[in-house]
This record gives sequence, C-alpha cells and structure tokens, in this order.
Amino acid sequence: MSKSYIDVALERRDVVKTEMDAILEAVAAESRTDLTTEETTKVDALVIEARALDAKIEKFTIQAVADEKSAEMRASVAAVITPRVGGATITREVRTYNPEAGVSFVKDVFNAQVRGDYSAQERLARHTREEAIERRDVDTSNFAGLVVPQYLVELAAPFSRAGRPTADFATAKHTLPPSGMSLEISRMTTGTSTAVQATENSAVSETDADDTLLSIPVRTIAGQQDLSRQAIERGTGIDTFVVADLIRSYHSTVDAQVLNGSGSSGQFTGIRNAGGNAITFTTASPTVKLLYPKLADAIQKIQSNVFETPTHWIMHPRRLAFLLAGVDGSDRPLVVPSAAGPVNAVATGAGVSTYGNSGYSLMGLPIITDANVGTAYGAGTNQDEIYCVAAPEMHLWEQPGSPFALSFDATGASTLTIKSVVYGFGAFSAQRYPLAASIISGTGLVAPSF
Repeated sequence: MSKSYIDVALERRDVVKTEMDAILEAVAAESRTDLTTEETTKVDALVIEARALDAKIEKFTIQAVADEKSAEMRASVAAVITPRVGGATITREVRTYNPEAGVSFVKDVFNAQVRGDYSAQERLARHTREEAIERRDVDTSNFAGLVVPQYLVELAAPFSRAGRPTADFATAKHTLPPSGMSLEISRMTTGTSTAVQATENSAVSETDADDTLLSIPVRTIAGQQDLSRQAIERGTGIDTFVVADLIRSYHSTVDAQVLNGSGSSGQFTGIRNAGGNAITFTTASPTVKLLYPKLADAIQKIQSNVFETPTHWIMHPRRLAFLLAGVDGSDRPLVVPSAAGPVNAVATGAGVSTYGNSGYSLMGLPIITDANVGTAYGAGTNQDEIYCVAAPEMHLWEQPGSPFALSFDATGASTLTIKSVVYGFGAFSAQRYPLAASIISGTGLVAPSF
C-alpha cells in the first residue's frame, strides 16, 4: 500500500531528528562544548527542515481531523440498514434535500409558512428528523428553527472556510452553552505568595488571593435578503445563490469580529482591542530588516508577561508578500522555500504561499494570512497590523452547525416580497490573559510597493 503524504513527512521528520541527535551525541562523546563549522551548518539546515516539516504536518493533520469528522457524520446516516425489498438492500438513505432531489428547500419553507402546503411541511419535518440523526450530538433545543440542508453547507464550505482562517487555525474552540446571553469566567488578579522562612517559628509568607469576574457577552450575527415571490416560485438555484452566499458572509463576519471587534454595539472584543502587548514599528522606509526586531519583540513580550509560548503569526496577505519580496544587500530573497536549502533565511516555507495556513513559518511559528486583517489603520488610513498570538488563549464559542436557522417573513405582501434571514450566536474573548497577544502597528506597515 502506498504511503500518504503525511506518513512520508512524519518519516522524514524522524530521520531529521535522528541525524541531529547523532551530531549532538558525537559532540558530547568528545566532551566538546562547541560545534565545528561543518557541524553547525548541518545542524542549522536540519533545524530549518524540521520546522518546515512541522508546519506541513500541522497543516495536514488539521485537514485529516476535519476529514475524519466529516466521514463520521456521513457514516451515521449510511449505517441505517433497511430490510430487503424486491431482492435489493438499501444501505444509505437519500437525504430529502440534496442537489439532485428535484425539490427546493427555500421553496418548501415559503410554501409551508406562507401557503400552508402540506407536502412542503411533510418534507421539512422529514428533513428535521434527518438532521437530528446526523447531528446526534446536538439536543432538540437546537432545532427551534429550520436547519439549513447539509448539502448547502457543504457547497459553501470551501468559500466560508477561506473566509475565516484566524477563527479556524488560531483560536481555542468551544461549544456555546444551550442558553444564556453571557459567559462568566473568574480571573485571579492577585495571586498567593511563597517565600523563604527567615527563621524557625517566624511568620511565613501570606498574600490574600483576589479575583475579578470576566463577563463575555454572547453576540448575534445575522444576515437577510429580500426575495421576490417570483424568484422563489419560478426561479431555479435560489438555494445556492442566496443561502450559500449568506453562509459565506456569516463565517467571514465571525472571523472579522475575532480580529477587529470593538466590544461595543453588539460586537465581539477582538484581538486588536483586547489590551494586548502594543509594539510600534515606525519608519518612513520599511524593510524586512527593520521589521525583524519588532517580530522578536512580539514573541518575547508574550513569554515575559504571561509565560506562554505563542503559536501563530496572523497577517494580511500583502504583509506576507512584503516579506517574500524582501532581499538582502546582494539582492537575494530573505524568505525562501525550505527545499531551496536556505542559509540565514528570515523565514521559510513549502513554496507558493497559500491563503490561510500559508505554509510559511517565521521564527518557528506558522504564518496565517487573513484578508480580514484591517488595511486602513493609522493617520493615513493605509496601514495593516501583525498579530502574534498564543492560540490556547484566544477563546471562541460557537453554536454547533452555525448558521443553521433560516426563517421567512412576508414583509411586503403588496410587492410580493419575502425576507430570508440566516443567523447564529457566538462569543469570543482574548481577555483571560490579554498579554497572550502582541499587536505590531505603525507607519512601517503602510501598503507595500512591489
């Protein structure tokens, strides 16, 4: 049986570790404290290759977990076996709403709610039962509204995932509780203490602990679209064009809120407004060389202030392009593919950068590119920002399957207008440990020229 790509990468990672250990063991056996020039070059190359392999393995492991979850969901329906009928055994029940079904979910919602169509009501009821089976980890309280057919979600998935790279890759994900409009977390603001006892029987250190309640509001994200009755009754592809677009917009809004939410007017308090480490990059002639120390500062501030290890860089695609375009004094690129055998590279990657998990790493941390990073900051409204985060402290709560509620209201009977609404609930906080994120901003991050 042929090996998968991730198997090959894992095997190569083991080989790299073995080669590195062999060099260091040889140095230790000779009681040396320094490596030779040849050994140093070899170890540096192995370290860079190991980091590149780690980034690849992380990327494909995330995808493998997502694929496995999708397969489990499908298997829950495929495993339904019915008795033989006419010599045939049905091993998989066809979903009520699917691309080949010949019936429209949107039309049925309209006909059931506006016209009281019995057949449409029956199909919607059967669809709800199917969703209850396939989403077996969700209780009945989650089905107060109508559930968007899974084939619509799957159709939109490639676009909606691309629209929320930070939410997907650089956050700690939690299931939103079934009720309540706020989440309460206790934050210890004054810790206990220990100290050396000066003499026998003398008082030992004592400090009273104190805490503050962190209240995280549950926010509503929604979108609507007015449709004519003619479009619903006589049109084709309404499900795809309208619902899928609303779903893509929903996920992109969640991601933008995680990054940029102001904390007011119903918004999340996003990473840039949570009180993280502020680092200013000021220069009229920005270069990769001038930016590099600021990146190191971003990492050390997280480690120094909250004793956490950062996990990701988040930047706009144009900022990664700025790094890729950087050259040294001899016009050699500073960021190169690991396969090229880089020497003294600022960052390395697998080759062509991809949107989201770019495949490139900087100072050992993977780079997430996200077009939801703002590009109109600063006095000239032309600056973007770079975020260094410890993902375990970027907490995102979402409702399973969101957005899954779709409702219709006759808002313009005289004009034959029907309003469709997609909505969901979520909460986000980077304020449990605000200094687990660093924000680099300033005139050095104006729109780059290429």
